[in-house]
Amino acid sequence: MKCPKNKHLIGSIIALVLILIVSLLFMDRMIENSRMETDLDEYMPYDHPAFVFSDQAEEIFNINDGILIAVENKEGIYNPSTLKKIKDLTRQLQKMDEINKDDVTSLYTAENIVGTEGSLDVKDFYNKIPQTEEELKQLQSAVRSNEMVFKRIVSENEQIALIVAEIDDDVFTIEFYHAILDLTKSYEGPEKLHVAGVPIVEGTLAYLAPKDMMIMVPIVIAVIILVLYFVMRSVRNTIFTLLVVLFSTIWAFGLMAVIGIPIYSVSTMIPVMLIAIGVADGIHLYSHLDLYLFEHPDAKKLDAVKDMIKGMWKPIVMTSVTTAVGFISLLTSEVYPIKYFGLFTAFGVLMAMVFSLVLIPASIIVFGLPRRKVHQEKSKEESGKFSYKFAEGAVKFKALVISVTVIIIVISVIGINEVWINSSFLDKFEKDSDIVLTDAFINQHFGGTNTLNVILESDDQDKFKEPEVQRLIDKMQADVESIDVVGNSFSLADYIKRMNKVMNADNEAYNTIPESQNLIAQYLLLYEMSGDPDNLWKVVDYDYKLANVNVQLKSDNSKEVNRAIEILDKYKADFEKYNVNINYAGSGYKALVFTDLILEGQITSLLLSLLLIIILLSVMFRKISIGFIGSIPIVITAVISFGLMGIFNIALSTTTALISSIAVGIGIDYAVHFIERYKIYALESGNKELTIKETMHHSGRAISFNAVVVIAGFLVLLFSVFPPNRSLGALVSLNMFTSFIGTVTIMFLVLYKSNMYFKKKRNSNENK
Repeated sequence: MKCPKNKHLIGSIIALVLILIVSLLFMDRMIENSRMETDLDEYMPYDHPAFVFSDQAEEIFNINDGILIAVENKEGIYNPSTLKKIKDLTRQLQKMDEINKDDVTSLYTAENIVGTEGSLDVKDFYNKIPQTEEELKQLQSAVRSNEMVFKRIVSENEQIALIVAEIDDDVFTIEFYHAILDLTKSYEGPEKLHVAGVPIVEGTLAYLAPKDMMIMVPIVIAVIILVLYFVMRSVRNTIFTLLVVLFSTIWAFGLMAVIGIPIYSVSTMIPVMLIAIGVADGIHLYSHLDLYLFEHPDAKKLDAVKDMIKGMWKPIVMTSVTTAVGFISLLTSEVYPIKYFGLFTAFGVLMAMVFSLVLIPASIIVFGLPRRKVHQEKSKEESGKFSYKFAEGAVKFKALVISVTVIIIVISVIGINEVWINSSFLDKFEKDSDIVLTDAFINQHFGGTNTLNVILESDDQDKFKEPEVQRLIDKMQADVESIDVVGNSFSLADYIKRMNKVMNADNEAYNTIPESQNLIAQYLLLYEMSGDPDNLWKVVDYDYKLANVNVQLKSDNSKEVNRAIEILDKYKADFEKYNVNINYAGSGYKALVFTDLILEGQITSLLLSLLLIIILLSVMFRKISIGFIGSIPIVITAVISFGLMGIFNIALSTTTALISSIAVGIGIDYAVHFIERYKIYALESGNKELTIKETMHHSGRAISFNAVVVIAGFLVLLFSVFPPNRSLGALVSLNMFTSFIGTVTIMFLVLYKSNMYFKKKRNSNENK
């Protein structure tokens, strides 16, 4: 007998050491190679037609997101000190490696198109800093009379000047983000500088998300430790259950680092997810062990371990596989962060299964059986008194339970109709956070911090020199600018109107599109000769077959962007009369397509995961009916979850889109454990009343512990700095509660009334 004991002991020690070594190697790779990705373009499928077209248009017209720096002087910007700061800051930005010199626009670099005797001239607003009162007034007058600059880069109250530095998508880094902030901070006083724009929002998210998780993870661990100890009443059990989830988290992120997958904002949810989910296996193993030791107080540790593995390996494998399937179904999404979240969370769940079946038994072999804190004098009936009464009550009041459930589902279905999708980065922050307030400040005084590019296409050369087409563009711009979300728009029509005006002695009556195509062609030729043609090529191509209308938006909220799109789409038929097609490009439009992909992926993954789980349960339990019965709690949970999102106006985003998969992946665990134990007791006793009592005492007890731990873990997200994370934490916690209640009530009642596993014993002396 001694040799087998030593064999098990040595094997257990080797297993523990190997897990520790590999975990340390993964941790090293994770620390060395992990990187944060916030570039929205990297979230999207490269081969999607909308993104392919947008990328082509961005290359043709040099469309890039801009860093916006607002220089504010309450006394007005028209003084030598402020104008010098605008000039110096512009030059500093132009010198940065990440910024192309020609892509920095400010009052210092802006063109002033003016008319001369029979010709057109393009001048700087100022080169040398104006010093005298007369020079400052001349500059002020020049800006006020130029509608291409006034209210665009100089505010209407003339207290704020805007500097726009456009950057390529692939140059933005956290280091560059901090360099921009440090640079602007160095120019403050007495002027106040405000920094905003899509890159800054993305950079702030990249900076705060890891910090947020560094705060969240320790809190989650602390909460899990407390709750685990509360339900297990054993320090050793708590430690090894926690080690299971910590190792699975390290392996998931380590694998991401090895493969070279970046960390997206939603990836920061994985540790919380695995910590909250991974404890389930340990809870069920130790709960089974506890009940075994209750009935066999003198059992040897090897016998106890063998019984634990024999009784629990199957439901643990089944629940882990079904949970993993729930997350793997996210691979159907075309949104990369969601796809990778599903894949690596599924990997972490499976590793938690392996660690639970290896690490926990090995720890018992090495360190011995945990000390039990329950009173040995209690009988089994006394310890299971609450469980027994709950089972009897569920059967007795089944009509009430079903009625309440139906009412809740009806209300939820109504709420589902109000669910909306939002890919806004800015909405990830608190309404009173610095980044949101700065964005609002710039939107209040200028056209908008976000852009939507309307791309007009024609097969005809010089199409966009035609007066009729330009007048239609001008009309479309005026129409879309009439809604509050649109602050400004800019196109070739603005150039033409400005040139027509200055060539007619600055007469405002000529601030229109000329009637003659030849005259338009002459204006454009004069501009190409005297100005910078590169500026022109941002709104039209060389052959005048493509045009870019830049629409500035005061919000990146998907609802608001859609409002602008609806107005622009009304002009499709009018443009088609001139053989011109409308398409869209730029980050604003791609974010909108992004929302559609989130919805499509959500519906697909939910249906696929539900189908796969029904099939898996049917195969595992060898009954198709069990597949449908087991899916009842997760269907109810998903309906209630989406219903509440609609009722409380919580948008589907890259974060909250995970809710259904989490609900399916975690919620199915409860059903599997319950059905497996119900089956065992039914076949053993043949007595329905005894079966429901024993099942509720064994699995009902364990899944209630599991639900408490998971709910506590996810509730920690309520302390996140990001509102979507808080919504996720609240909804998932509610989902877990709903899944638990749905399992021990509705699913239990269906199982009970179906006579499942009792049909062959109808003639026996059972209580029906």
